[in-house]
Amino acid sequence: MLIHIVCWKYRSDIDPNVRSEHRAKLQELAGTIPEVMSLQVGSDILHLDRSFDTGLVATFADRRGLDIYTDHPKHQEVVALGRSIAEQVVSVDFLND
Repeated sequence: MLIHIVCWKYRSDIDPNVRSEHRAKLQELAGTIPEVMSLQVGSDILHLDRSFDTGLVATFADRRGLDIYTDHPKHQEVVALGRSIAEQVVSVDFLND
């Protein structure tokens, strides 16, 4: 199984409604892209200096599933939104046997 984790730190000028819209669009990907085995999206509750605002954890059967997800047009739409509102985005992908 492949685990995909992404975190967004939004720019300070981004309205809370836009942040919520981004999270909702991320969550919708679970029902849109069949290769997604599971997907969780949440907002940070600690608000530490090191914290990011939104996190996503998704699982895929393999690298092929992640690649299909990555290239999917609906995912690309959400990627564009995330990039337009984020100060920083970080990710990690790893195999979990």
